[in-house]
Amino acid sequence: MNKKETGLSDAFKRNITPKSLTKNPINGTKFTIAISSAKGGVGKSTFATNFALALKSLNCKVGILDADIYGPSIPKMMGLKEKPKSEDGKILIPVEQYGIQCMSIGFLVDEETPMIWRGPMVTSAIKTFTQKVLWKNLDFIIIDMPPGTGDTQLTFAQEIKVDGVIIVSTPQEIALLDVVRGINMFDKLKVPILGLVDNMSFFQNEDGKNYNIFGEGGVEKLANGNKKKFLGKIPIDIDLRVAADSGKPLTEKNPNHKISKIFSGIAKEIKESFL
Repeated sequence: MNKKETGLSDAFKRNITPKSLTKNPINGTKFTIAISSAKGGVGKSTFATNFALALKSLNCKVGILDADIYGPSIPKMMGLKEKPKSEDGKILIPVEQYGIQCMSIGFLVDEETPMIWRGPMVTSAIKTFTQKVLWKNLDFIIIDMPPGTGDTQLTFAQEIKVDGVIIVSTPQEIALLDVVRGINMFDKLKVPILGLVDNMSFFQNEDGKNYNIFGEGGVEKLANGNKKKFLGKIPIDIDLRVAADSGKPLTEKNPNHKISKIFSGIAKEIKESFL
């Protein structure tokens, strides 16, 4: 390797080395939990909304911050179209639905408007949502993270006190490749990983037979191999999808549903580790 190549390599290593920064908590909240996966399309937003509502059913005060600037899903999944009010024109007041305080870029732009923003603008929006929103006495704020390992993840990991992250993945190998990158990122940035969830784990037919459409056991095996907790499996279920599309998540619409009970079990385990 010549000197120029060596210099580039050293600079790259410096850029990815975690910096010692002051991490500030989100005002008005006790604990911040991120829902993440380096892979898109694995059901993070569906998990985040149902998990938040499951925590609420356990008598927790909960908020959801939609940190996916390019593809916000929380307004649709929570059945919200109203814009947040502001206090003194500087502080945003969360929109409340089903007893959950919510904030998303989707409240501030038209539903079909593309967010054609560069990284610094995304970072600025995230800082606004974490520093200039009047979150009120929350036990937990749930962060619905975007896919990837980019600016949003770095902003939360380096500048905001994140008490833990739940990593959601489907079990097929192509998804798990990205999840490994996500695990390594959070470990490198010293963000505690609370556990992994196997989403869309299988489909159960009317005859009770399970079909492993995306493979079997990959998430649990990955969790064990990386010495992380495995939080459980959530099967493919049409009721879960229909509820998300209708704007009333399943854990709110039907708390006695078998899928809702899985979310409740995960929520209870996470709550007990904090409160």
